[in-house]
Amino acid sequence: MLAFHIATFTADVTPPEGHPLCGGWIEPVRGVDDPLKALGLVLLGQGKPIVLCVFDWVALRNDAHLAVRKALADAAHTTIEHVTVHAVHPHNAPFADTVAQKLLDEAKGPPSLDLKFFDRVVKDVAKACRDSLAKTKKFTHIGVGSATIKEVASNRRVIGEDGKVRFTRTSATKDPVARAAPEGLIDPILKTLSFWDGDTLLAALHYYASHPMSYYGDGRVSADFCGLARQKLQDENPKVFQAYFTGCAGNVTAGKYNDGAKENRVILRDRMYGGMTESLKSTKKTLVEGWDWRVEAVKLPPRKEASFGEVESRKALEDEKAAKAKRGNAAYQLAWLKRQDRPIDIGCLDFGGKVFLLHLPGEAFIEYQLAAQKMRPAETVFVASYGDDGCGYIPTPAGYLQGGYEPTVALAGPESEAILLKAMAKLLKAKLPE
Repeated sequence: MLAFHIATFTADVTPPEGHPLCGGWIEPVRGVDDPLKALGLVLLGQGKPIVLCVFDWVALRNDAHLAVRKALADAAHTTIEHVTVHAVHPHNAPFADTVAQKLLDEAKGPPSLDLKFFDRVVKDVAKACRDSLAKTKKFTHIGVGSATIKEVASNRRVIGEDGKVRFTRTSATKDPVARAAPEGLIDPILKTLSFWDGDTLLAALHYYASHPMSYYGDGRVSADFCGLARQKLQDENPKVFQAYFTGCAGNVTAGKYNDGAKENRVILRDRMYGGMTESLKSTKKTLVEGWDWRVEAVKLPPRKEASFGEVESRKALEDEKAAKAKRGNAAYQLAWLKRQDRPIDIGCLDFGGKVFLLHLPGEAFIEYQLAAQKMRPAETVFVASYGDDGCGYIPTPAGYLQGGYEPTVALAGPESEAILLKAMAKLLKAKLPE
């Protein structure tokens, strides 16, 4: 009988004073309310080691995402195809795209990422992973639990009678009319995958789909309410490793239930914490007999509009009078165009055809998460988005036509849906939903 082991690691990835936050579009670091972490787990015992890692950052894009995967693969003695890296997506946090930052440097644009800080983080995270292999723990079972989260997630896009976006509910929405609109399409279920040695709980990975911000833009670094909920659970039992992955939350925020008042951060934290606790209590364990790790490489086509092309993007980047966000977005667009010869890897961890962990890129709309679950309705499908974020938002084709904020900064075109769904179905060994 095979023996299975896990190693867990944690590294501090908190940016220093003055470092840009959210790509440099908001106030830089003025202080730290709570530290940011990179959290990871290594699975050993069948084939090459598998690394699952998540950062309390806004996003890791293109070559920055690749650099972390390469470093973790080397640290865990595995291949890059066996490493998946995600971001939780709080906004008072770094946004990493090394190519975009080099483009900004060349154009004497506003800073987005301190490259020396990023290099140090990559080394620190890799070291934490490498060191964890000296203290692996045997695991015999996995557990699956779930809980319904109430009054956290709401669809960001409120559609009017004309079929267009009437309101965009940002993470903090003050407009009472927008907040009074129906909750909209979400996935209200938080799921937890846990690892056990007999009756001893070793680690828990929580998955939920919502932008994880209560408020931001004040220069105060924070993992915000999802990270704080995870940490509260971690502090209660330091021996059990806790990690949190954000699902397909490209069009989901807490805007219906949050007007940006600072006291709401604690309220939202406690709702998430309550869900995590309930999910763990509902856990049903199964004996682990092995797993399968599958990867599909996809190329998501870039936008075809002139405003997203190289000429217009270069013009915006070099415009010294343009807003920081516009120049930053232009650099991200150019970085995305530069990496078109390298596809995005999508990974799926399959425990016996009953439990699946699907790892998606970008800020995918909630429709993709719900589609994945429909592909395997009798099984449990965990979905993490915010992997390689080079493509930015991934709306549905209908989403582009409806308008709203997300399509204005999505870098991949509407054709991406068919490509992504096909890859998801192949990874899940399922048919495409009708």
